[in-house]
Amino acid sequence: MPGVWVFPGGSVDDGDGEDEARFKACAVRELEEEAGIALSADEELVLFSRWITPEVVSRRFDAWFFLALAPAHTPPTPDGVETVDAQWFEPPKALAAQAAGDLVLAFPTIKQLELLAEFATADEALAAHRDREVEPILPKVIGAPDDHRVVLPGDPDYPA
Repeated sequence: MPGVWVFPGGSVDDGDGEDEARFKACAVRELEEEAGIALSADEELVLFSRWITPEVVSRRFDAWFFLALAPAHTPPTPDGVETVDAQWFEPPKALAAQAAGDLVLAFPTIKQLELLAEFATADEALAAHRDREVEPILPKVIGAPDDHRVVLPGDPDYPA
């Protein structure tokens, strides 16, 4: 997603394993490749959310997002290819910067930051999402091509 701030991500490789472990392996690899942050092999990754691109979008993704504690005092470093800037943000401050027009965030990133903003610490967010069942989020685009909006499950206008 050029020109917007998003979480590091990429495609699952054939050697990434099976089931949820393959998505975790991908997340760890992409975090190191795109942001220069290496997680230890025993670092806990907690499934936070899963977003599936709306059906009207030609290039679709099934993106799995995980929470983890980064090593202390580790600044993110952009790879200069897939990412050209990297920075730590506290969720409320990122959302405020987006609202002020100082930061451009992708819609799923905004929604995830809104959820994370409810927690005072990373440990609280991890504890709240550990062992929680994660349902895939499939946004729907409603309206005409020149006048449309995105709705999420639970929204009163979400098509059945």
